[in-house]
Amino acid sequence: MLGDGAQRHTSLGGLRPRQRRGGRGGSRRVRGQRMRAAPLRAPPPGRRGGGPAFSGPRSHARSAHARAATAAADPMATERLPSRPACLLVASAAAEGVSAPSFLHCFTLASSAFNLQVVTPGGKAIDFVDVDESNARWVQDFRLKAYASPAKLESIDGARYHALLIPSCPGALADLASSGSLARILQHFRSESKPICAVGHGVAALCSATNEDGSWVFQGYSVTGPSVYELVRAPGFARLPLIVEDFVKDAGASFSASEPDAMHVVLDRHLITGQNTSSTVPAVHSLLFLCGSRK
Repeated sequence: MLGDGAQRHTSLGGLRPRQRRGGRGGSRRVRGQRMRAAPLRAPPPGRRGGGPAFSGPRSHARSAHARAATAAADPMATERLPSRPACLLVASAAAEGVSAPSFLHCFTLASSAFNLQVVTPGGKAIDFVDVDESNARWVQDFRLKAYASPAKLESIDGARYHALLIPSCPGALADLASSGSLARILQHFRSESKPICAVGHGVAALCSATNEDGSWVFQGYSVTGPSVYELVRAPGFARLPLIVEDFVKDAGASFSASEPDAMHVVLDRHLITGQNTSSTVPAVHSLLFLCGSRK
């Protein structure tokens, strides 16, 4: 017969001693022996340490970092996130083109919060202007992406989108300012008080939205856009089909502008306008803030 010392030795060796019968005291002693004698198990191969294999806060944090890294590498990866609101990014397809710096900031900032859909009249490719060494690489990479091919503005249902964004487009005076399809979308956004943001020459696109009686849907709003002092410096000023400042004032709205090339943004209800390309970043930030405050 083994004594108590022998039993403890056997337990430390990993063998389970026979439980004594009769009385709870012996049962407690045997359980205590097993607890003291439980051998340390080595971690499974391929894992560091002996921590439990479960998905805890750290693993969720790593997953969040991985998603953020993916979105940073490919901004349009956010299209696959159903929880994001949809934003319509309208650009010109005219030969006068789209400002590369303004479009870059609109695209990168808005893609962090929205599922973006880029559209142009007829779904034509975007012709970027003001391309320099600070944005040439981005423009080149953008053209190689599948989403660089815009959808047709004429096929867009405005009811499917939560926000509308128009970067500075010198070509907007030639096509967007007279687009019936854009007018229909803007009328829907105006009636539903959905956020609208237009920057620089893109503000001219808002001029397309007139009612059946010829009145402007943004009558009574406060708006900014390229001032006459900014426009007159550009070649071809005398041939411009539209001067936003004059149109806004004649349409019964209020127009304001700061110094040429200065940042100036006006927020009136759900409408955000920026004076020029330099105003793109604060204008888009205002759009993000406005959309966030409505959640």
